[in-house]
Amino acid sequence: MTPKNRLIQRVLIANRGEIACRIIRTAKAQGLETVVVYSDADRLSLHVGLADTAVYIGDAAPAQSYLNIEALIQAVNVSQADAVHPGYGFLAENADFAQAVIDNGTLWIGPSPEVIRSMGNKARAKDLMQAAGVACIPGYQGTEQSDAELLIQAQRIGFPLMVKAAAGGGGRGMRLVDSPALLAQALTRARAEAMAAFGSSELILERAVLNARHVEIQIVGDTQGNVLHLGERDCSVQRRHQKLIEEAPSPVVNPQLRARMGAMAVKAAQSIGYVGVGTVECLLGEDGQFYFMEMNTRLQVEHAVTEAITGIDLVAWQFAIAEGQALPIAQEEVRFEGHAIEVRLTAEDVPAGFLPQSGTVTRFCSPQTLPGIRVDHCLADGVEVSSYYDSMIAKVIAVGADRGQAIRRLTSALNHLVVLGLPTNQHFLRQCLRHPVFAEGNARTDFVERYREHILDDVAEPTSQCLAVAALASAGLIPQGTAQRAAPFETRLASLETTVRLKERAGEWQVVIRADQDQALWTRIIKVAPKKQADHLTAPPTQPEWQRWNPLWQNTTLSVSGQRVEVFDGGRAWSFECIDPLTGQSTKQLSGALRAPLGAKLTSVTVCAGERVVAGQVLAVLEAMKMEHAIMAPFDGVIQHLMVKQGDQVRVGAHLLQVEPVSAV
Repeated sequence: MTPKNRLIQRVLIANRGEIACRIIRTAKAQGLETVVVYSDADRLSLHVGLADTAVYIGDAAPAQSYLNIEALIQAVNVSQADAVHPGYGFLAENADFAQAVIDNGTLWIGPSPEVIRSMGNKARAKDLMQAAGVACIPGYQGTEQSDAELLIQAQRIGFPLMVKAAAGGGGRGMRLVDSPALLAQALTRARAEAMAAFGSSELILERAVLNARHVEIQIVGDTQGNVLHLGERDCSVQRRHQKLIEEAPSPVVNPQLRARMGAMAVKAAQSIGYVGVGTVECLLGEDGQFYFMEMNTRLQVEHAVTEAITGIDLVAWQFAIAEGQALPIAQEEVRFEGHAIEVRLTAEDVPAGFLPQSGTVTRFCSPQTLPGIRVDHCLADGVEVSSYYDSMIAKVIAVGADRGQAIRRLTSALNHLVVLGLPTNQHFLRQCLRHPVFAEGNARTDFVERYREHILDDVAEPTSQCLAVAALASAGLIPQGTAQRAAPFETRLASLETTVRLKERAGEWQVVIRADQDQALWTRIIKVAPKKQADHLTAPPTQPEWQRWNPLWQNTTLSVSGQRVEVFDGGRAWSFECIDPLTGQSTKQLSGALRAPLGAKLTSVTVCAGERVVAGQVLAVLEAMKMEHAIMAPFDGVIQHLMVKQGDQVRVGAHLLQVEPVSAV
C-alpha cells in the first residue's frame, strides 16, 4: 500500500521524449523539481533541457539505458529524487522495476507491483477477470502451448481468430488468422516477435470480433479504496494493431452504454485493488456487446483527450494518489464537455507500408497557438529522431464544442504543423480525418486496411507554387526557413537563366528560372515524361508559358540540404531530389544489392553465402520502432555475399547482402 501523507518534492521521470516533457509540465505547475534520464541518442533532446536535472544512463539501445533497472535506480539515488514516474512504454508496466523503486525507499507513482504483474500477462488477466464476472472475449489462454494444442483450441473457437502475445501489447506478437492453413505460420511469427519484444513466447487465442470498435475506459483509484471512471475513448483507427487516432467520447456510446461499460471497468479495477490511473480496454461489437481485452496499468498515450473533455489533469491526479490523497470528486460529479480528438504523428514512410524512419528534423513549427489545439511533442530544429525508439514523435489534440468542430480544428492544425527532414504520416492523418467514414463516426478497427487506397492519395502532385519555391530555393534565390508573404528573393545577376530538375515520388519536373533586366523573376515548369513514355512521343510536348513569379505566395517553409530540397506547402511536406539536368533522368536497374531501407537492428538472417533463393523469399528481418521489416529476394538467384550478421545495428542504406540472378551464376 502506498504510504499516506508522503509529499513529493523531486520526481524522476524514467522515460524520454514527449511523455517526459508532458510530465515535466504538470510537475512544474505543482511546484515539483524534475529529474530526467537520457541515453547517448538523447543528449540534445528537448526533455533534457526542460528538466531541472538530467542524469546520463547509458547507450542508445534501450536495454542499456531506458530498460536498465540498475542504471535507473542509480539515477534516482544520484539525483536524490523521492518519487519515480514511469510515463508509458519502456518499464511503465514492469513489476520488477516498480518493486526495485519501492525497495529503494522511493515513492512509486503507479499501481503496486502485484497489480502490474497480475495484469501484465493477458492470459492471467483474463483468468482474473472471468473469476470476477467480467465478460471476456471467448478464446484460449491455457499453459499448454504446443502447435497441436493451439490448433485444437483454434478449431473449437472458430475462424477468423486472433493470435496474441500473452506478455505484451502495442500490436506486437499479434496476428489475424482467417483459416486453419494459416495458423502454423502465424504462431511461428507471433512467438518470435513476442519473445523479442517481451521475453516470453506464450500466446493466447481469441475469437476475432469483426466490425468491432476499440473502446477503452479511463479508471482512477485511490488508496482509500475509491474507484471511478472518466468515460470512454474510441481508438478504432489503427494500423498494425497500433492506434493512430483517438477520440472522446466515442461517437457510438450513449449515456446508458457508457454507464454499463464504466461499471464493468470499475468492477475490474476493484477486483484487483487497483490504485492509480489506468485503462480497461474493450472490444465493442456491432450488436452493442462489449468484452474485456486487457488492462493497462499506466497512463495511456491518448490520455489528453480525456483531460480535454473532463478538465482533469491526470498526471496531477497521479501525483496526488501516490501521496495518499483521496480522489477529489465522486463518480456523479464527473462532467463531460465538448469533444476531443488526438492524432499520433509518427516518423514513417506511409506509402512504403508505414516504414519507420530516422533522421534529423530540419524544420519544426507547432500549431499549438491555434484555438482548441494542444501539441505534446519533443521536437525542435536539429533534433535527431532515433531508430532505437518508438516512431511516434508528437501528438496533436483538438477540442471543440462538438465532434464536427474538433475535426475541423484538428485538420486545420495539421495544415499548419511543419516537420521537415524525414517522412511522417501527417498527410495520411489528414486524409483519415477527411474520409467520409471517419467524418460520419463509422470508423472501425479495419478502417485503415479497408480504405487505405483512398486515404493514401499516392497520385497527388505538388502544386506549381511548390515546385517554383523548391527550384528557387535550390538555386539559392530565396532563403531557407519560413517564407512569409512578400519575402525577399535574390536577383543579384541580371538576365540570369538557370534550370533546376526536381524529382519526387509523384514524378519529375524541370523548372526554368529567368531574371530579366528589370530584376523580375520568371518560371516555366515542364513535367518530365517517364523514359518509356517519352520514347513513344510522336511530337515534343507543348512548352508551357513563362509565368512571372509573384513573391506574394502563401506561407511556405523550406529546408535545403545538399541535393535535397524540402518544402511544406498547402499543408503537406514534399521532399525533392535535385538532378543534374545535363545527365537527364536516372533509371533503375535490376540490382541484387539489398540495402537497409531504415536504420534498424538485424534480428534475423535466414540465409548463408552460396544459398539458392527464390523471388519473394525472406532473407533477413530488420526491427526498429516496434516494427519488423522483411528483406526479400528481388528475383531467383544465389546469395553471393553477406555483409552483416544477426544482431548488427545497421544504418539506413547499409549494404546487407548481394544476390546474383540465376542466369549470372
